[in-house]
Amino acid sequence: MPGLKIISLLPAATEIVCALGLEQQLIGRSHECDYPESIQKLPVCSSAKFLSGSDSAAIDAQVKEILSEAVSIYTIDRELIKSLAPDIIITQAQCEVCAVNLNDVEKALNDLMDKECRLISLSPGGLQDIYKDISYLAEELNAQQSGVELLELAEERTDIIRHKLKFITQKPTVVCIEWLSPLMLAGNWTPEIVEIAGGIPVLSEKNKHSAYVDYQLIREADPDILVIMPCGFSVQRTLQEINLLLELPGWTELKAVKEQRVYIVDGNQFFNRSGPRITDSIEIMAEIINPKQFIFGYEGNGWLSFTI
Repeated sequence: MPGLKIISLLPAATEIVCALGLEQQLIGRSHECDYPESIQKLPVCSSAKFLSGSDSAAIDAQVKEILSEAVSIYTIDRELIKSLAPDIIITQAQCEVCAVNLNDVEKALNDLMDKECRLISLSPGGLQDIYKDISYLAEELNAQQSGVELLELAEERTDIIRHKLKFITQKPTVVCIEWLSPLMLAGNWTPEIVEIAGGIPVLSEKNKHSAYVDYQLIREADPDILVIMPCGFSVQRTLQEINLLLELPGWTELKAVKEQRVYIVDGNQFFNRSGPRITDSIEIMAEIINPKQFIFGYEGNGWLSFTI
């Protein structure tokens, strides 16, 4: 459908649209959409009600307080969206904390638009859902061939990892921490990523939402590898609060800590985003879990090893 005007209120969707070769059809974005860099010039159609510069505990408290009042944690710029007159708005129904969700958009657009505007909502729970969303958007935006090529490349890159690990029987246990205070473990597609990369995910289930966890359970599991990937945090942002983990009782006695197998990854750009760069996330995890088999070049940028 040439000439469609698209607003994306989900970073992953923005990346999908661009990867399909349709960046020129984007006319607006959310405040969180920041990749590729060229889309940052687009009008920003949303904002967050909580203070993004706060520490992890403060952000968590603010979000819970706002949601307890049955209020969205995001504000949508209704007048800006009306003036942009989009044909399609893409959002999500997966998490009311991660990005602007479908209910927010439906309420904001009620009796607003002077023209027909279609809402597309994505709701991935696992890796296959991410691939289905890419295919679905490609179909809806008349970019079917680009979608097929994008998915074929993702499959080829993933198959390389699967093939090289086919006969490796010794697999380390892996815990992925998605929030620092209170502690939360990464669910959804992350356990699958760990499995593909040659690890055994513990304390998290595939296709299940990320969940808060008692630190004692991590101590009891005593994983071989710890991967720190706070939602929305870069590596540097995570380092600012790494003491939240270092100060936990018995942290230095954990096997992963003693054997220097604690890693910090860019959750914001990779693991937290259900878009094309989920394949990069798989490659990053493969580098971390099996460094002798894989060197894709992400170390120092997408992830780093952390030692006390």
